[in-house]
Parts: sequence; structure tokens; C-alpha cells
Amino acid sequence: MGKTQFGIMSLMGILLLGLGLPMNTSASDEKEVHIAHSHQKLQTSLQPIDLSIQMKRFTYDAGLNFEYPEAVRGIYVTGPSAGGKRFEKLTGLVENTELNSMVIDIKDGSGHLMFQPKEGSPFADIGVNYIDDPRKMLEQLEKKGIYPIARIVVFKDADLAEKHPEWSFKENGKVWTNGKGDAFVSPFQKEVWKHNVEIAKMAAELGFQEIQFDYVRFPEGFEDYDEVLDYNLGDYTEAEDNVHRRVQAVTDFVSYAKEELESYGVKVGVDIFGYAATIPAAPGIGQNFSKISENVDVISSMIYPSHWTSYFGIEKPDMHPYKLVSEYAKVENQVLSKLKDPPTSRPWIQDFEAPWLYSGATKQYGKAEVEAQIKALKEHNINEFLLWNAGNEYTNNVDYTPLDK
Repeated sequence: MGKTQFGIMSLMGILLLGLGLPMNTSASDEKEVHIAHSHQKLQTSLQPIDLSIQMKRFTYDAGLNFEYPEAVRGIYVTGPSAGGKRFEKLTGLVENTELNSMVIDIKDGSGHLMFQPKEGSPFADIGVNYIDDPRKMLEQLEKKGIYPIARIVVFKDADLAEKHPEWSFKENGKVWTNGKGDAFVSPFQKEVWKHNVEIAKMAAELGFQEIQFDYVRFPEGFEDYDEVLDYNLGDYTEAEDNVHRRVQAVTDFVSYAKEELESYGVKVGVDIFGYAATIPAAPGIGQNFSKISENVDVISSMIYPSHWTSYFGIEKPDMHPYKLVSEYAKVENQVLSKLKDPPTSRPWIQDFEAPWLYSGATKQYGKAEVEAQIKALKEHNINEFLLWNAGNEYTNNVDYTPLDK
């Protein structure tokens, strides 16, 4: 259907009807009506005419039909997997289990699109031909009843940082990179906001039902760099302090994205560090769990046990997936219960090993460990989840609804 707008004549017609005038009123008729109304004013006291007309909200129709699942249970899919031979295996996994959704990379951490946009697109130069035909891919998912979510990495973006160093963080005149060699663009720069939201709109027009923004933050440990690096504060020069400044910029981006995407009828979600729910605000990265949650439909905490240090009184959390997730769920539920309109909680859980944590044998994550995390969530009434495995190799024979049977 596309975006629909009222024409001038349609709007005039609505106003005429609101005034009690027929749609085909001519100029001379209007004069006579005006005189009649003026005469009536001399005889009676007219009540004010209420011209407030509730306009129908129009949303973009991508022409695909997806039903939101009773509870989203999804897997992460990279661009190469979505456009390659592995895609058939992954859709088969979803079709043949209690899974029902896919989070598919549309823009990754390098700043590239996973497909070539249409000719003339302002994003043609960042397209990589991993997914030959994203629309065809979505049509396949529609037939299979698999709910599609577009993952868009926001502020980790080497390509945009290289093209626009003034939107990034610089050190000695060059774009700064962290210890892993990653480059970031600044949440203070509204040009960066628009760049990513326009990509999100393109994903919505393709037919994705939900936009999931990732890396909605400053680089990790930024509090140790903010006095050293050179960057532009944009509109955030008047903030109370550096922490409030970062939190405000990140929160404002999320609010802006939600508002801009409203007419597309898509849900908006954000990935967030799990520990952000346990503190007032993550000081370096600018993530405030409550403030972000107030501006999204879905909040997806990354609660992989391997990514916690000694937390909740648990030594080596990677060894105790059930206990870690259970303790986290208690905290998150408490935080979200204080919000007037809390979003859907849909955490990321672990389906991978973390050999970097061990000098000897690595804790293996298989059927029992994945089911333990899901069980812990469900026991705290968190029924949605997403599985992360960077290589898209997921454990076989998992019961993804362990408490339903």
C-alpha cells in the first residue's frame, strides 16, 4: 500500500463536513451559508464548533503477512548465513523445533549492509552482496511462518568512522580504535542517528516486522578515554556531567528511532548489557536500563553466563547457567515492574563455549546448559528469548519449552 497521505481536497472535505457543509459546496453557496450562519448568530447563542478531527493513523504496508508469535523464541543469523547454504539448515531448525523467529543481520559491526540496496540508494556504497534478494528471503520466511527481526549495529561502525572522522572519536588526529581494533561513531552526532534509522526504515519496507538495534552505546570503558580522545559533543554541551551526557545521548537516540519508525508499524527493540539492569546507569557506555526500556517495545539483555565476572555471589558464572540467569531475572523483573509501560523482556542467552575463561578444559554448552537458562527465565515469567552463537551452530535436540510439558 505504501505511505498514504491525505490530499488537499480530502482534507478540505473533512473540514467542510466538520462544519456541517456538503462536500460539493461552491464559493457562492459558501457565501449564502455564511450569511445564514451570521443571521443565526444574531438569534441564538451558538455552541463552539469542535474542529478536532481524529485522523486515522496510516502505517506502511510491506505486503507480507507475519503473525507475532505467542512468545518469540529465536536464533541469531549472520548475513553470510542468511544468504548462503546454511540458511536452509537454520530455517529447518526453526521449523522442526519450538523456535519461531530469526534475528538477521542487516547492518553489521563493520558498517556494511548485508545486501546491495536498489540503484540510486544513498547506501549503495556500503552494500555487500551476502543476501542476493532480501525480499525473496523474507517471502520464504513468510511461507514458513518464521518471524523476522532485522539486527542493525549502530555505533560500532568502522566504515562510517573512516568516512566521517568528525562523527567519531579521534586520537592524535586519527580515528581511535579499541583494543580489538574496533572503530566507533559517536552517539552525540545526530547525523549518525539518521544514518542508522534510515537503514531501519529500509528494512521495514522490505518486510521485517521488528528492528533490533545493537551497540546502542559508547565504547566499553569510555570513561577512561573521554578526557583523552577528541570528539564533538554536538547538542550535549550543557549536561550536568559526562555520565549524564552519555546517558542522555543514548536515550535520545532510542527515543528518536522509536518515533521515526512509528509509521512503519514495526516493533523496536534494543540489545543492552545485562549488568545495566543492576546499576543506576552504566557510566562509561551511557546505557540506563530503565530509560532505554521506556522507549522500546522489546528489551534484550545480553545475559550470557560467560560474560559475567563474580556476580550475584556466583563464582565463575559460566559454570552455573541456571543460577546466573535466575538471579538476573529477579533483578530485571524488579526494575521493569517500576515502569508504567514496561517493554517485552526477551534476553539473549548462551549457546556457545567460552574457552578464554579457562586454562584447562572448557565448560561445554549443550542441551542441558541451554535448557537450564530457558528454565530459569520461564520460572520468573520471562517467556521470550534469543539464542546467540556467532557461527550460527546451534545445539541439537534442545527442548525450547522445558516447563510447558
